[in-house]
Amino acid sequence: MTPPKITASLSAAHPSVRLRAALAAGSAPDPALLDTLVRRCGEEPDFFVRDMLSWALTRLPAADVLPRLDAELGSSSSQARTQALHTLSKIADPTTADRVTPALLHDPDDEVARTAWRTAVVLVPEAGRAGLAEELGRQLGRGDRAVRLSLSRALADLGAAADTVLDRAAAGPDPDVATHARATMVLREDPTTGFDDAVAQARRVVALGPGHEAAAC
Repeated sequence: MTPPKITASLSAAHPSVRLRAALAAGSAPDPALLDTLVRRCGEEPDFFVRDMLSWALTRLPAADVLPRLDAELGSSSSQARTQALHTLSKIADPTTADRVTPALLHDPDDEVARTAWRTAVVLVPEAGRAGLAEELGRQLGRGDRAVRLSLSRALADLGAAADTVLDRAAAGPDPDVATHARATMVLREDPTTGFDDAVAQARRVVALGPGHEAAAC
């Protein structure tokens, strides 16, 4: 499939046509398609096509792709920001960690923020893990179940670097934040525990007060 054909097919009505075009773009990488691929990432409605578009971008030279992703990270489009972050996570270059800024970690759009959390955990160097945990810890208690689960997973993936943040939040005065922090601690200790069970256990601990962890289990 030639670049003009790929470009045309990426705007086709049927998602299967767009998916094949994105696959073709990645299978035969051509820098001439860079702008088209980046633009389509911000417009594409189908999840699987978007994921293939990100893969196609990882097949191009990172030196060409990263400046275009920088522009998307500052876009007014939440999908453009989300997909740029997702592509950064797929490129997985630790030197790009600072591109996941505090503004993105605290983005008011939940999907952007969730993607920023996942990407930051993938990219952060060892020396930056504690600082990232502090940023993430400021959002304990945020959002619905899906948002809280994403944040818990990100903090759990940071391991011991999140200890201080979680301990402080779990002992804090806000019961919603304390519950979320304790649920995260339960998940980290036993990843097989379901999130709803972890939250229920954490609520009992918060309700009983410090020193009653064993009674709440």
